[in-house]
Amino acid sequence: MSQKPPPKQFVKTPINGTKHTLLVSSAKGGVGKSTVAVNLAFALQNLDLKIGILDADVYGPSLPKLMKINEKPKSEDGKAITPVTKYGAQCMSMGLLVDELTPMIWRGPMVISAIKTMTRKVLWKDRDIIIIDMPPGTGDTQLTFAQEVKVDGAIIVSTPQDLALLDVKRGIQMFDKTGVKILGLIDNMSYFKGDDGKKYNIFGDSGVARTAKEFNKEFLGYIPIHQDLRKSADNGNPLTRAEPNHEVSVIFKSIAKKIKDSCL
Repeated sequence: MSQKPPPKQFVKTPINGTKHTLLVSSAKGGVGKSTVAVNLAFALQNLDLKIGILDADVYGPSLPKLMKINEKPKSEDGKAITPVTKYGAQCMSMGLLVDELTPMIWRGPMVISAIKTMTRKVLWKDRDIIIIDMPPGTGDTQLTFAQEVKVDGAIIVSTPQDLALLDVKRGIQMFDKTGVKILGLIDNMSYFKGDDGKKYNIFGDSGVARTAKEFNKEFLGYIPIHQDLRKSADNGNPLTRAEPNHEVSVIFKSIAKKIKDSCL
């Protein structure tokens, strides 16, 4: 009987210019992952870390809007790219290379090529950590990072509703199968506080925490729906940077401390 060939071994290359790399992922779109990624990045900056932010969502880049970046990255030799610096963070996004309303009508190989360019040819410099805002799902981009980029771990963001949690479970298994350590799960848009001071769990209660327990992963915290978080995103000035003592920023700081302790 012929033996099965051994599984293919992938060489995982670290991103130059940073000590650590963190993926912020969501298996489903529309759960606020990009807002979480950017605010988490500045919560880490508030812990005296030098940060970089890589927007890896080629089809739907959010970083230029969330950070109000109008400057385009520069290249001295036409090959290597210098990231844009804003608020002390080095930033890179496909959205900085094309016009705001230009759709990226690309097949998978072109997306993979763009991801490799942003991880290998961007001149990140002297960063403690790069936060990578992943696209939703479990497709080509996720597989490229899992197989070819040396990362310290992944955070999975979800709302607590059952439909989103189905995809979260798929995302957990994808990272487990590809050998990417899951640092924890975040329950975003978990609740809002009414004028009466009560908490209202409009998308369900504690579903992300239960999923974390089911898969033996750490639960990192609950992030509420808050108008100030939305306003700061629309204004291009992340809340954790603009108001580090805001009640929501304090929650992000607590999550950032857990991440710092677990992988830095």
